[in-house]
Amino acid sequence: MTRPRLLDLFCCEGGAAVGYHRAGFDVVGVDIEHQTRYPYEFHQGDAMTWPLDGFDAVHASPPCQDHSALSTLHAKHGTAWMLHATIERLTAWGGPWVVENVEGADMPGSLTLCGSEFGLTARTQDGKVRLLKRHRRFVSNVLLMGAGGCHCSASRGRIVGVYGDGGGGAMTRGYKGDLAESREVMGMPWASRHGVSQAIPPAYTQFIGEQVLAHLAVPA
Repeated sequence: MTRPRLLDLFCCEGGAAVGYHRAGFDVVGVDIEHQTRYPYEFHQGDAMTWPLDGFDAVHASPPCQDHSALSTLHAKHGTAWMLHATIERLTAWGGPWVVENVEGADMPGSLTLCGSEFGLTARTQDGKVRLLKRHRRFVSNVLLMGAGGCHCSASRGRIVGVYGDGGGGAMTRGYKGDLAESREVMGMPWASRHGVSQAIPPAYTQFIGEQVLAHLAVPA
């Protein structure tokens, strides 16, 4: 049986891709940077103009830096416009699409997912089993159901964050995973430090991908 094809725009190292593949899609990734760690078919190119023809669904993760909570502390990247431009482009395309970004992004009607609601954990250097705190927002033209709600506030003192390109351990913002801990809690053993810090855990997109597949299975 032929699997439906999903185009993964702004794909980075493939965290989202692995989730969609597990859900049942064949995945093709596109990124402006060459991604040697991407686990499926990859093309280096401009995600804003890459052809959408021939795909059954599209996922896009436009740059998030200008939407993050820390963006006020650093110079802007000038990429904020890509979020709404991507949504407009995919809406005009008309097929099933999902767009992801960080918690601070302007995405009305979006669904927020967190690693704590998927039971994503890692045993950290201090001997604790910690839950992943990683809030990401998803908006789609497919009705998306939630996964049960975030448990971060109830798990205070035993959560781990994945961010930045170095360090690890107890930080001013809480416990930060080192590379090994970050790979474990994100479910991305192939990823680099930078790649895992930018990624969506595969558990998120497997959950969403299963809903998109169910939508595709409904007769028009």
